[in-house]
Amino acid sequence: MKKKILLVDGMALLFRGFFATAFRGNFMKTSDGTPTNGVYQFLRYLFNAIDTFKPTHVVCCWDMGSKTFRTELYKGYKANRDEPPVELIPQFELVKDVVDAFGMPNVGLENYEADDCIGTLATLYKHHDDVIILTGDQDILQLVDDGIKVAIMRKGQGNYEVFSHENFYDKKGISPQQIIDLKGLMGDSSDNYPGVKGIGEKTALKLLREHGTIDDVLNNMNHLSKGIQTKIKRDIDMLHLSRKLAEIKCDVPIECALDDAIWKLNRTRVQGMFEKLEFKNMDRWLPAN
Repeated sequence: MKKKILLVDGMALLFRGFFATAFRGNFMKTSDGTPTNGVYQFLRYLFNAIDTFKPTHVVCCWDMGSKTFRTELYKGYKANRDEPPVELIPQFELVKDVVDAFGMPNVGLENYEADDCIGTLATLYKHHDDVIILTGDQDILQLVDDGIKVAIMRKGQGNYEVFSHENFYDKKGISPQQIIDLKGLMGDSSDNYPGVKGIGEKTALKLLREHGTIDDVLNNMNHLSKGIQTKIKRDIDMLHLSRKLAEIKCDVPIECALDDAIWKLNRTRVQGMFEKLEFKNMDRWLPAN
């Protein structure tokens, strides 16, 4: 029988949870002053996803600092990001302790992003089992495949848009693999790399629908308008670099034995963590075993 493996983009849930509760200045704190609002909301998101998708196994993947091989390739990569709020910083390690208390593996590797860890594990698991990736990050859509679905968190608790191999083209008009070339052409403002200046999403989609890949676009330059040719020739190096930055690595040197990721609550251990964090009434959010 196939396992159902939930791969969680931990940082996406933590940041989302923090800002969802912090906009009112509502920083839940323990009696010793440790902020916990991000962790609290992280758990609510996680419990809802487990309740919704009913996985047999859960793994949580994390970024391990802001410096990665992508920042070595391009100094501007994510350079537009603000420093995390001081109330969030202590919650980075605290949330991993909480995940550990639930018996879920924490997976991350220096020099790589959580996306790369997710891509590597998803690629490994998809051959024999069903994988669902929980995130708010559209970049991960490039991983959709036979055996891999992506659940994008939308506004509101428990609101997901699920992308599968079967529905992807209807939703996006391109294939999952073409997401990489789409980002290469149009860039990504949130990750702060430009792609080809003057080519936006509409033009990038048109080029990919007509030609398939960036390589095919370049091989058919004489069929493109003079304006598009000029833009691509001017930014050809950035085009190739942007595509490299956009591609999720699926061969990161990590592993995670599925026997270590079985979803099974140790309620005594979990209760102890809730007491330590001074979370009251959290039991009502707990999904069933």
